[in-house]
Amino acid sequence: MPSYKELLAEKQALEAKLEEVRANEVAGVIAQIQQLMADYGLTTDDLLPRRRGRPAGSGAKTAKAEKTPYPPKYRDPKTGKTWSGRGRQPGWLGKNINRFLIPDGEA
Repeated sequence: MPSYKELLAEKQALEAKLEEVRANEVAGVIAQIQQLMADYGLTTDDLLPRRRGRPAGSGAKTAKAEKTPYPPKYRDPKTGKTWSGRGRQPGWLGKNINRFLIPDGEA
């Protein structure tokens, strides 16, 4: 029975032989593909699958517009904090929010 080291040496020799044979066959296959492409006038674009719909990156949704903040509607006179009336109501407003309402021309 062969030893472990002998089997490893055989394995390495086989792997080297495999790489050599594969490289030779791949070169032949590439040459064959290039010849067929030349014979039929094909390009690499002809080989790739075609996508359906719009190409990626087209359309208005891909370019994000900058969000402009809403003008404040309420102001805390003690701290100067404001709230636009959108999203979660801050705790400083309490129950009577009308007393914190900013008059229309002031923002």
